[in-house]
Amino acid sequence: MSKKIKQIAIYGKGGIGKSTTTSNISAALVEAGYKVLQFGCDPKSDSTNTLRDGKYIPTVLDLLREKQKVNAHEAIFEGFKGVYCVEAGGPAPGVGCAGRGIITAVELLKQQKIFEELALDFVIFDVLGDVVCGGFAVPIREGIAEHVFTVSSSDFMSIYASNNLMKGIKKYSNSGGALFGGVIANSINSQYQKAIIDDFTRKTGTQVVEYIPRSITVTQAELSGRTTIEASPDSPQANIYRSLAKKISEHTLSRVPTPLEINELREWSATWADQLLAIESGEVRGEQSGI
Repeated sequence: MSKKIKQIAIYGKGGIGKSTTTSNISAALVEAGYKVLQFGCDPKSDSTNTLRDGKYIPTVLDLLREKQKVNAHEAIFEGFKGVYCVEAGGPAPGVGCAGRGIITAVELLKQQKIFEELALDFVIFDVLGDVVCGGFAVPIREGIAEHVFTVSSSDFMSIYASNNLMKGIKKYSNSGGALFGGVIANSINSQYQKAIIDDFTRKTGTQVVEYIPRSITVTQAELSGRTTIEASPDSPQANIYRSLAKKISEHTLSRVPTPLEINELREWSATWADQLLAIESGEVRGEQSGI
């Protein structure tokens, strides 16, 4: 009997640190002895760069443009400590749907039973979360990923994207779609940022999995083309990523979230805007602010 492969999708608004977080999770898991495949689902095809010294790899769509039939092994490359790396790729600029690469790449690897052949413990899909439709919805719509997490800061547009993801999960939950594991709170360096994320998860019936501070250690690692786990293994930031990876590896209880409607989300954000303005102007302090 083959072992159970844990398939996870990590979504997030572009530029929020989703790929950075995902790659450090993958690095921490392989460091702990697991067999991991990271599946990049962003048309920029840069999800796995820091697992491979900053190097790009040919994408599934690149290979299919060159020839009609592709052996899936041609699209799989090894990185840090043997982590497997795949990039779905995107269409030529201005042509076709960016999400199509995800559908094509997932179908190719499933048809050739690559996950089972590699005896993987984890498949981690790194998915652009600005738009949860078409190919970008495949990991949740078809239940390919069992557990979905979102990377979010306390900024409104990041929370807006996370709320949209929750709407997609709720929509597909009745037809066997993936469930929501929680929010990975990124770039959290102040108490008010933490309080905003905490309040959002309370409102949506979800949870924060880990708080990740913004750190120059991450920037230094990425400039050298590596994850923090590889470049600064003894740093506090690396240990935070290890803690996150452990929580995700042990995670079993996902749920259907209760996302906010757009008017509710706007009212909620306006309340926080007023509260932060009051704090900044000195009208409320300490315990009065709830922060």
